[in-house]
Amino acid sequence: MIELFDTHAHLSDEAFDADRDALVSSLKEYGVTRVIDVACDLRSTEKTLELLEKYPFIYGTAGMHPHDVKAMDNALMDKLADLLSHKKMLALGEIGLDYHYDLSPREVQRKWFAEQLELARQLDMPVTLHIREAFGDCMDILKAHRSGLRGVMHCYSGSVETAYECLDLGLAFSFGGAVTFKNAKKPIEVIEKLPLESILLETDCPYMTPVPYRGKRNDPSFINLVAEKIAEVRGMELEELSEVTFNNANRVFEIGE
Repeated sequence: MIELFDTHAHLSDEAFDADRDALVSSLKEYGVTRVIDVACDLRSTEKTLELLEKYPFIYGTAGMHPHDVKAMDNALMDKLADLLSHKKMLALGEIGLDYHYDLSPREVQRKWFAEQLELARQLDMPVTLHIREAFGDCMDILKAHRSGLRGVMHCYSGSVETAYECLDLGLAFSFGGAVTFKNAKKPIEVIEKLPLESILLETDCPYMTPVPYRGKRNDPSFINLVAEKIAEVRGMELEELSEVTFNNANRVFEIGE
């Protein structure tokens, strides 16, 4: 029986309101034995906390996504720190920069990215990073906050060269359904070159549904398709890849056995 760890899911998203409990209860049938539910803003954290209390195998993160940091202030930073004190909160995130949509002004994104990295350092927590079309500014900010930095580049879309810089900063990488897409040349190249101990699995559900189910709602039961693709790229058996990535995730997010 393989064990799969979905390190980045949004089960608290409204897309799951109709069948969340039935879905979560079925996940172990698919070999999914650990899931991290990512709260992208402080409004959605309440649902994440409900999942953490109800299901022993679900963990959480909380942070203010770059889309939403235009609403961030010091009072919300204090609230974030309080939320992260929950025993099953594993990381601060997802946080970062998104220059594709620019839903928050770029200078505001940079300010609160840096502030949240500093909070993670103060709390001695890993971070979950969302970086889209902003790797130049991202790397400058990460290097300025490298003290105590650790965590994961979620849905990594950068180059091999930037990946090596991230490795030097102590970061790991999670990959999801995008690796199954026909145009996935860059992430496949990165997966080929990365040290195996730096690779994690994710779904980013309900988004980024893998082939052959694109167009349908994604959920953690599809993570085996991500694992199969990465195993193929690395020339490994699925069972070995699943075990290694499961152990990698436990190490990165500091979960005891």
